[in-house]
Amino acid sequence: MTRPRPAGARRPAPPRPPAVRRLPDPRLTGLGGGLFCAAVMLALGSLDRLLFGSSLTVYGVLFLPVSVLTAMWVRRGDLMTGPVVVPIAFAAGLLTVTGGEGVGGRLMSLFTALATQAGWLYGGTLAAGVIVTVRRFQPAGRRPGPQARTRPPAGS
Repeated sequence: MTRPRPAGARRPAPPRPPAVRRLPDPRLTGLGGGLFCAAVMLALGSLDRLLFGSSLTVYGVLFLPVSVLTAMWVRRGDLMTGPVVVPIAFAAGLLTVTGGEGVGGRLMSLFTALATQAGWLYGGTLAAGVIVTVRRFQPAGRRPGPQARTRPPAGS
């Protein structure tokens, strides 16, 4: 025989089967989001250079999901850093894809790549900006505070 629950008590959630897993939902600080995005873009740029012979189109396509993930994983308090760190990481990763002789040649090829791949850069930055804006105006998850738990039920 089960005991009656007091008024206002929550029913325990049913246990989930072990095969059902949730997607990762990390929360990165502004600095952590920038480091994540830059590190992933450097790694993807190096991978692009090894596998695809420095294809700027492949690099641009790989940039889009990284910018979306960065915007989704930044904490609510650091949301405005998402659209700022994404273009910086794009340029940092381009250093691995572009070539050139010496510092001048490397800078020249970097600036050329930034100019010719501006569509990918703007697209990723726009995607991050839209996601950040939606997250900013989305209501935060509501949890009962300590006052709500200590209050006696109404009518007592």
